[in-house]
Amino acid sequence: MTAPTDILLPPDQTEGTTNTVGKWFKAVGDDISANDPLLEITTDKVTVEIAAPHDGILIEILKAEGDLVEPGEVLGRLGTRHSALGTRAAEPAPQPSAESRVPSAEDLSPAVRRLLKERGLDPARITGTGRGGRITVEDVEASIPSSANRLVPHTAMRKSIAAHLSQSMATAPHVTTIFEADLTAVMAHRTATDRAATYTAYFVQAAVAALTAVPEVNSRWHDQALELFDDCNIGIGTALAGGGLIVPVIHQAQTLGLDETAKRLTDLTERARAGSLTPKEVQGGTFTISNHGVSGSLVAAPIIINQPQSAILGIGKLEKRAVVAPDDRIVAKPMIYVTLTIDHRVLDGFQANAFLTRWVETIERWPSR
Repeated sequence: MTAPTDILLPPDQTEGTTNTVGKWFKAVGDDISANDPLLEITTDKVTVEIAAPHDGILIEILKAEGDLVEPGEVLGRLGTRHSALGTRAAEPAPQPSAESRVPSAEDLSPAVRRLLKERGLDPARITGTGRGGRITVEDVEASIPSSANRLVPHTAMRKSIAAHLSQSMATAPHVTTIFEADLTAVMAHRTATDRAATYTAYFVQAAVAALTAVPEVNSRWHDQALELFDDCNIGIGTALAGGGLIVPVIHQAQTLGLDETAKRLTDLTERARAGSLTPKEVQGGTFTISNHGVSGSLVAAPIIINQPQSAILGIGKLEKRAVVAPDDRIVAKPMIYVTLTIDHRVLDGFQANAFLTRWVETIERWPSR
C-alpha cells in the first residue's frame, strides 16, 4: 500500500509574522489532480495557494480554517487513488444532514469557537451552512441578536498585521524627523516630458539617491553587527479595497530609471489590489515608502517600521502652501511634508536628517539632481 503524501507549508512559500490557514478548496474524499489548489494561506503581506503535488484523493485535513501554522508543518495528507479505495471503504456511515446534525467542538474552527465564546452562544442552536453542516463565522454572526453594538471578527490578514506592527514597536525605539519638499521641479518635468510616471516613481528614485548617500539607512540590525545592503529593495505600502495593507517590493531599484520604476510600480500595485502577487514580490524589502498622502494625510508620525528594516519614509498630501521666496516674496508652491521614522538603535538624528536632505535635494533639483 502506497504511503500518503504530506501536504506541507513550504519553508520558503510565505513571509510574515504568522501564517494562518484560510479556506480549504477541497474536502476529505475529493478527487484531486496535480497542481489543483487545495487551500489558501494568509499572512500579513499576501495570500497564497497551496497546490496538490500529484493526482490522488484528499484523505486527511490536519489544519482547519483559522489555525496558525509554521513553515514545514503538515496541513493535510494526499493518498493515491488506488490506496485511497480502502480508506473510502473504511469511512464511517454518512453523517446526518446539516439540519439535524449537532456540531461537536471538533467541527468548529478556532475563529468560530472564539466568537461563540465571546457572545455566549450555544452552537447546537445554530444551523451550519458550511460543508457537511459545519458552522461558519458568518453563521454565528447571523445568529447574533441585533443591537446597538456589533462585533466584526478580525480577518487573518488584520490579525497578522497587528502582531507584526506591535512586535515592531516593542523591538525598535522609533524616532521621526520631518522635512518639507517643493515639487515644482518634478511637476515641471512631468509636464515637459509628457510622462505617465506617478509622483511615487519620483519618490522611489529620490529614495535610491538618499540610500546611496546614507547607506546605514538601508540596513538591518543584528545584536553583533549592522548588516548593510547593496541593493535598494524598496517596498511600497499599498492599501487594499477590502481593508488591510500589503507591501510589494521593487527589487534592485538602484538599477532602474524613472520610466522603468513607473512601470514596475503600476504592475505591482495593480496586482496587489487584485490579489495576484507572488510571495517573492513581497519578500526581501530593505526599505519602505508609505505614501499616506494619497488618502489626504499631511503628516503621520511615527509610521511604524516594517521590521526587520531600519527606517520608513512617509510622504504627505501634495498641496499648495504659502512659502517665502529668496527675495522675501510670499508665493504659493506645491509642497509636501516628508518624514523618516528610524530605528534609533541603528540610526541617529544626523543620519536621518542627512537622508532627508539628500531626498529633498533630489526632488527639488529634478532632473539635474
